[in-house]
Amino acid sequence: MIATLFKPKRPKTPALYNDSFFNTLRQKEYSRLDKDNHVYLDYTGGNLYSESQILKHLNYLKAHTFGNPHSSNPTSKHATYLVEETRNSILDYFNAHDYHCIFTQNASGALKIVGECYPFTATSEYLLFSDNHNSVNGIREYCRNKGGNFNYVPLKFENLRVDEDRLKEALHKNKSASNKLFAYPAQSNVSGVQHDLNWVTYAQQLGWDVLLDAAAYVPTSQLDLSKIKPDFVTMSFYKIFGYPTGLGCLLVKKSKFNKLKKPWFAGGTVTLASVMAPHHFLINNHERFENGTLNYLDIPALKTGLEYINEIGIDHINARVQSLTHYLCEKLSALKHNNEVRKVKLFGPCDRSDTGGTLIMSFFDSRNKVIPFEPIEKQANAKNISLRTGCFCNPGIDEINNNLSAEELDSYFNTRHTGNYNEMINTLQKLRGATRISVGIATNKTDLDYFIDFVKHLE
Repeated sequence: MIATLFKPKRPKTPALYNDSFFNTLRQKEYSRLDKDNHVYLDYTGGNLYSESQILKHLNYLKAHTFGNPHSSNPTSKHATYLVEETRNSILDYFNAHDYHCIFTQNASGALKIVGECYPFTATSEYLLFSDNHNSVNGIREYCRNKGGNFNYVPLKFENLRVDEDRLKEALHKNKSASNKLFAYPAQSNVSGVQHDLNWVTYAQQLGWDVLLDAAAYVPTSQLDLSKIKPDFVTMSFYKIFGYPTGLGCLLVKKSKFNKLKKPWFAGGTVTLASVMAPHHFLINNHERFENGTLNYLDIPALKTGLEYINEIGIDHINARVQSLTHYLCEKLSALKHNNEVRKVKLFGPCDRSDTGGTLIMSFFDSRNKVIPFEPIEKQANAKNISLRTGCFCNPGIDEINNNLSAEELDSYFNTRHTGNYNEMINTLQKLRGATRISVGIATNKTDLDYFIDFVKHLE
């Protein structure tokens, strides 16, 4: 068992938190990284599965016969039992017993349900941070198509945290608006900044429904939904423990379940439907939003993944990731060219307090000129380093970091353009994008030193 390897007492002055345990874990569960000489630094893009998870799920599949859950035959009943057992394990893990757990394809699929079913009207307001994944940004189209308004709260350039004065002002506006939805990420998928979860209660007390995008937060931090109670929570499970992909969930507070108005019905979502008379009755629980056949072969692997995380301890994963990130920040910030020009600019808070394991950065040559991210990625690929470059489906952060104005962007979008990335760069004469690295459960000091040495030799 993993738990027998763990020694929870933290050393007084560790270079990296619990290094011995996590190095042993890597050898036992992620040996393929060293076998193939991979330096994997894209945990925010997708976490890595452990060997024991895969073997346990394989044994599940080998030992049992599974049938489509929408029936009462023996194989179907067995699959249904495992699906519901997994659903309950998710609710237990997040202390979410006041919530319905709706299985989706991913966090984006969960967000689509909220956007499609939230009762936006011409007097509705949709408020969100400038720091949001595009799947959260896209909900504004549902609001706009119903005649409602949407509004972004800006971030502070120096630390990529929300402007609290502007946020309070926005939350206090439009008190008479009907069906007000406020959305923000618990943790930025780009900067790693963890936004204050107390905004949930603050907004709710002012009459807002709150949508919390937890996809980047829950892989390394505990979300206790008995303490912080957003109305809607979205996540993808592969971000937490790697396998399986193609499964996420929407957690809906039971008291707000009937506020979501489903505009259609599908197989598995109704108790009765008629063709001769155009009527139907929707199921009055999570199944209302689970269209068609669930991924019943992979859903039991979610319980296995949560058990794996529990054996290690999410608090220990958090402490490990924090120590890795601080080590990276210290070493990268010290890198300079021979003429003392800094090689790296890290965006976001300097002290890295209240952040996850994600860092966004740009690299500079000796003339203090930004190196475009394309050659960075090409050189990293050649060194077998997996990192991520671009805008990361979060245009708000990219526009802030690259000093793009609303006027410049309006001018581009309102002129005849194709929407090509490089075309925008050439038109505006400003760079877009940056480089993102993220650390996780299998990252070790050798990975970090290898990446630091890679940056050190960039010219």
